[in-house]
Amino acid sequence: MPSRVLLISANGYEVPYAVFPLGLAQLNAALRAAGHETKWVDCLADHEPIENALAEFRPDVVGVSLRNIDDVAFKKRETFYGTLFELCDRIRQRSQVRIIVGGSGFSIFPERLLARCGADFGIQGEGEAGLLELLAALETGADYRSIPGLVFHDDGIVRANPQQPDRLERPITSDDRPDRLVEFYLSRSLMLNVQTQRGCSFECCYCTYPLIEGRHHRRRPPELVADELAQLAARGTRYVFVVDSVFNSSPTHVFETCEAILRRGVKIQWGCFLRPQGLTAEQMNIMARAGLAHIEFGSDSFSDTVLAAYQKRLRFEDIRHAAELAAQARVDQCHFLILGGPGETRETLDETLVNSRRLPDSVILPIIGMRVYPGTALFRQAVAEGAIAADTDLLEPFHYIAPGLNAEFIQRRLKEFLKTDPNWIIGEPPPSFHQLVQRLRQRGVAGPLWTYFAMLQRMAPATSAVQATMP
Repeated sequence: MPSRVLLISANGYEVPYAVFPLGLAQLNAALRAAGHETKWVDCLADHEPIENALAEFRPDVVGVSLRNIDDVAFKKRETFYGTLFELCDRIRQRSQVRIIVGGSGFSIFPERLLARCGADFGIQGEGEAGLLELLAALETGADYRSIPGLVFHDDGIVRANPQQPDRLERPITSDDRPDRLVEFYLSRSLMLNVQTQRGCSFECCYCTYPLIEGRHHRRRPPELVADELAQLAARGTRYVFVVDSVFNSSPTHVFETCEAILRRGVKIQWGCFLRPQGLTAEQMNIMARAGLAHIEFGSDSFSDTVLAAYQKRLRFEDIRHAAELAAQARVDQCHFLILGGPGETRETLDETLVNSRRLPDSVILPIIGMRVYPGTALFRQAVAEGAIAADTDLLEPFHYIAPGLNAEFIQRRLKEFLKTDPNWIIGEPPPSFHQLVQRLRQRGVAGPLWTYFAMLQRMAPATSAVQATMP
């Protein structure tokens, strides 16, 4: 018998921009295909109390998705899991309906969060197959304890089953993106999002992608991706961000996906994360022809010593070559850096600063300190060095900084460097940037705005508002 499932996106954070809850669209597609009835509540877009949705929809099951644990920022260290606890508590006060929690944030701390939030079940990692199996088991009274990815209470103990990769051939249609939410996110950021693959085979020491989605890249059929982009374009979307861990997981994926977009004739701009290694002019050119407008390179450092310590398996020369290809194709690019992680010294920091000037047309977005999550190589190193204990509560953000360095020194060095290189965007954006964002969105400028921010800094005096916001 079909169930009535209320899906809730717990995310209320919109920095640097509001992000459509794509995970719920994917769950909705699976639930709809299995005959279940769904309703959405989005904590960012919807202002109607959750109690009203419970009373009007009368769900059999409520699914709550937690997107992020925290903001990964060394200075603010803002956490978001409290929203999950609050939602579960409010639901419990009004209904005895079963609560199932999931999402990428939940999947990093599944046992801890299920124990604390008071939900009945959780699903870690990919949720579609596990949720369908759980609904079937609850309907028939079957034993659910072996469902892959299930997190459940068992005689006072919270247990978590190993995950199992889901199939990715399921289409996501316009029925899986409610009109009111599409309109809301387009009004806020002028962009939506798609996923072309799941998983990550790379071994960056800090990264949780392999823990959440698996350690192998698994592709969606290219024609499904092209169809989804065409649907979004037909609904007025002019810009899409590809949320894959890295889009260029293989040359085959790049070429076949872009060729499908070109065959479909989709006219839409998009951005993505790229790994700055192994790129060729042919790959860059076909991505640009298919609509690629912005690249966010996960470079992490411009020092070979630090790149090795981060387990990146690439060198600065790879990064420089990728940046040159992007510049030649006239695709905007930025490079995310993590300063102060394993292997960082004052000398490697200066090496990164100097090497940044060798990258053409690049905006640099650094963060200080490396957020430690359980299950990562960084966690094991931090325990071995005595920076944390094996049982440290990492729900409260802890940032690793290499011995011999501290955040204050790195901040001072960046302030000095910014005076001569405004392509680095450092610290919290000043009020002038938020005003610029509003003006650009009103004029129809879609996509990431870091290029405009860097331009604003170049136009400002050396003692800019950006530096004034730094601690």
